[in-house]
Amino acid sequence: MLTESQIKRYQRDGYLFPFPALSAAELAECNDGLARFEHWLGRPVNQGDFRWRSASYVFLPWVDALVRHPRILDAVEGLIGPDILVYTATWFIKEAHSPAFAAWHQDATYFGLMPNDQHVTAWIALTDASAEAGCMEVVCSGGRPRQMRHAALRLANSINGAGQAIVEPFEEGGAAMMEVPAGSFSLHHTLCRHRSAPNRADHRRVGLGISYIPAHCRLTGSVRMYARLVRGENTGGHFDSIPAPEGELDPAALERHERVYGRYRDNYAEQVAAHEQQFADVAG
Repeated sequence: MLTESQIKRYQRDGYLFPFPALSAAELAECNDGLARFEHWLGRPVNQGDFRWRSASYVFLPWVDALVRHPRILDAVEGLIGPDILVYTATWFIKEAHSPAFAAWHQDATYFGLMPNDQHVTAWIALTDASAEAGCMEVVCSGGRPRQMRHAALRLANSINGAGQAIVEPFEEGGAAMMEVPAGSFSLHHTLCRHRSAPNRADHRRVGLGISYIPAHCRLTGSVRMYARLVRGENTGGHFDSIPAPEGELDPAALERHERVYGRYRDNYAEQVAAHEQQFADVAG
């Protein structure tokens, strides 16, 4: 569990890192599982349809075990309480010496979660995420995070689906390189401003970003989404529950994932439009 000083630092800065999570055997199991998944896909996850980057805990038992890892959940519980849902989980993979990057952005922008200040992302490294490999760079929130204006720019080589970027000025000074060794994880607030540079290392940078929310969270849009209960009880009842996968790449689990991803995609598109309208109304 997090200490009181760690919780206060997270509330002030908007991020914490690194925390050890996986044993050597667990780390090897995850990397072996990723290799099997990519063999099934016939290509790297990051080079296929975006749906395969999203919510793979629905059909891969080893990813389901990863999002339920007690060391990760213990840390998350200290920030959002004992009733925890996984809203989504996304693979962020950069090949060695690749141009993939992320512009300055905030995770909350296109999710539509309410309240949006209780969503925390645990970013788990399956290979070393060093500065050279393009780890996340974060700016301190100063205890006063706010939603900033973004645009879905569809930036070339963006690792994010909409290629989004913050499009209003802010102070970038004092940014921290959030280096995370393989088998460890970082935590960042949904309104934490962050980016990542291209991978200049000789190895793949492999990470899984897991979006955890307290069970009382709800969505502001019209799409009723799925979520995976990973600790406690689904006290809010605002999401349809996702069961454990029947087996690796099981047909029933794959069919379920199609529904889960479909609703995620529809909500995301709705939230992109809502965000643009919100700031257009302010400007008007």
